[in-house]
Amino acid sequence: MGETSTETAIDPKLLELICCPLTKGVLSYDATRKELISLTAKLAYPVREGIPIMLPSEARALDEDEIAQRRKLRG
Repeated sequence: MGETSTETAIDPKLLELICCPLTKGVLSYDATRKELISLTAKLAYPVREGIPIMLPSEARALDEDEIAQRRKLRG
């Protein structure tokens, strides 16, 4: 079954409520990669079928270049 935008989109209210389980910091949503990003923890948590997988063991480590680029975009 294919994913639609409604299945993978993160509700903005949910994004306001959840935080990084390691740092308790703010998360940002990368719609292209379907990940929740924690710059403080240097991790990208996957979003599968619209459900954030907030397990550090499932998260992808961000490399230094990606962190620098995302911080630059944030302003």
